[in-house]
Amino acid sequence: MLLDVRRLQVRFHQRGRVIHAVNGVDLQLQEGDVLAVVGESGAGKSQALLALTGLVPRSAKVSGQAWFEGEELLALPEARRRHVRGGRIAYVFQDAMSALNPYLRIGTQLGEVLALHRGLTGTRARDAMIDMLDRVRIPDPGARLAQYPHQLSGGQRQRVMLAMALLGQPRLIIADEPTTALDVTVQRKVLDLLAELRRELKFSLIIVTHDLGVAKHVANRIAVMYAGRVVESGPLQAVFEDPRHPYTRALLAAAPRLHGPPPSPIPGQPPRLDHVPEGCAFAARCPQVRNACQQAIAEHEFADGRRVACIHGARDD
Repeated sequence: MLLDVRRLQVRFHQRGRVIHAVNGVDLQLQEGDVLAVVGESGAGKSQALLALTGLVPRSAKVSGQAWFEGEELLALPEARRRHVRGGRIAYVFQDAMSALNPYLRIGTQLGEVLALHRGLTGTRARDAMIDMLDRVRIPDPGARLAQYPHQLSGGQRQRVMLAMALLGQPRLIIADEPTTALDVTVQRKVLDLLAELRRELKFSLIIVTHDLGVAKHVANRIAVMYAGRVVESGPLQAVFEDPRHPYTRALLAAAPRLHGPPPSPIPGQPPRLDHVPEGCAFAARCPQVRNACQQAIAEHEFADGRRVACIHGARDD
């Protein structure tokens, strides 16, 4: 097991209220796997993964356990955590224009990764940067080192973010909505490049997305989040072909498609995160709701590795 997250919670205290952004999340990732974490905006996807290496705001209260290559990430001292963050675990963020420093040249920002995580400076660092920019398909990589982020296209900036993540030689990359700001053609190219580099460089990948098409294109496992919790997880193909949680089925029904019936929007709104119900958080929007859904819902595990937090999913076909 490369990553094993157990009962992860992220809470914020705001004006006397407790915001349960992440509420007892379990995630497992084997070496070589690609895990897609999906769900509506506000489901807690990004907060859960940022919490692993201490990237949540200082006001956040994080609890639970997160084991990565034998180390408990949440218990690491900050100096050790900085070594892991950007090195063994790297991030590719959604908006490359805001994630990259607009005041620093591309070469300066890439060089910081090499100096901190690999001890490379000078000519050796420059050669490594040019090689990586070439690998991520950026033309004339030597000239790009002297440019600023605003001088690159959106797709090129996203590739720079990918290069920056890869320069630390990570075991795991967490890509948070890496294609949202890109047009469809560029999205496909970035996803294909990410898949190609993963096979070549042998890293594992967690991709956060609200786009089920992206998940299907790159992942072999999926975790569906709702209101700070994982409601269904398992092999991606099994979940897509036979979704067992009503929320998973609703997400798939709401996705645009070229053929078949038009997408069906999910009625209602997610619950307020300062009033998450004890039972199933999806109950107020669920067409299959029962009285038992108001009580704490046990997670059911199946022989194929599927986990479902729903009274209706408690079967093993």
